Amino acid sequence: MTTPQKPIASGFGAHSTADEVLSGIDLTGKLALVTGGYSGIGLETTRALAKAGAHVVVPARRPETAAEALAGIDGVEVDRLDLGDLDSVRDFADRFLATGRSIDIVINSAGIMACPETRVGPGWEAQFATNHLGHYALVNRLWPAIERGGGRVVAVSSGGHRLSSIRWGDVQFEQDYDKWQAYGQAKTANVLFARHLDTLAAGRGVRAFALHPGGILTPLQRHLPKSEMVALGWIDEDGKPVDPTGFKSPEEGAATQVWAATSPALDGLGGVYLEDCDIAVPAEGDTRGGVRDYAVDPEQAARLWALSAELTGVDAFAS
Repeated sequence: MTTPQKPIASGFGAHSTADEVLSGIDLTGKLALVTGGYSGIGLETTRALAKAGAHVVVPARRPETAAEALAGIDGVEVDRLDLGDLDSVRDFADRFLATGRSIDIVINSAGIMACPETRVGPGWEAQFATNHLGHYALVNRLWPAIERGGGRVVAVSSGGHRLSSIRWGDVQFEQDYDKWQAYGQAKTANVLFARHLDTLAAGRGVRAFALHPGGILTPLQRHLPKSEMVALGWIDEDGKPVDPTGFKSPEEGAATQVWAATSPALDGLGGVYLEDCDIAVPAEGDTRGGVRDYAVDPEQAARLWALSAELTGVDAFAS
């Protein structure tokens, strides 16, 4: 049964922090995997989960940089993974599966945003490949460990999904590349991934969620020139937020993904898009909040899953 896009009055909100949503939750003995868990809201996610007792695995394209960023946080291990390289994804998954451990929580937090046109692998558009296909392949390759854990998979999307649906006629932006539309498509793909994964996995004890963490000034903006962020009204000429209340702190930005991964209020639910530590409403008109219908459409979710399986050669649920 599909969980409706209807808030559940979680008791938390836009300015709740990761520590607050984890208050009273003991993750001792749990294993969490957090991609991008050494920068921005991913770093805060790792810190909060480890503080609550979880052992956190942080796959990183730059493991030395990750180890330095995570120094001083107990219960964390780092391994090499480049989401834009499917051989790297396979190698990481093989190494992990060889340990025989189960995974209780997966948080796909790594991502790139609005980068110049870049091609990876067999010529794939980098945002779609890194933000979606790499995570798709990672979860499918790790599925035996995830299924044993019987927990949750969390896909970190964005309100940016409202910029574009899936461009079925040109998914790889081989023509008319636009960095923001490409980002929007990749973030829509994150939501559709969680939607269909939940359909496939709920009967096996694993639930999936997608979410918008909120606006946070982090290294995610590294591809944006200062002049563009000024023009967007995010920062002033001195690099300070124009409207500080319009942005979340990293601690607040990590809250929704931590809540998605651990909250008892979500037991028995799944396949929905979250924001501000609650289930989001459907987006209407030009509203800034909510989720577009195309991002949670089950037919598009199944179509994207089939395309992803074809492109990556991996599908843990294939008969």
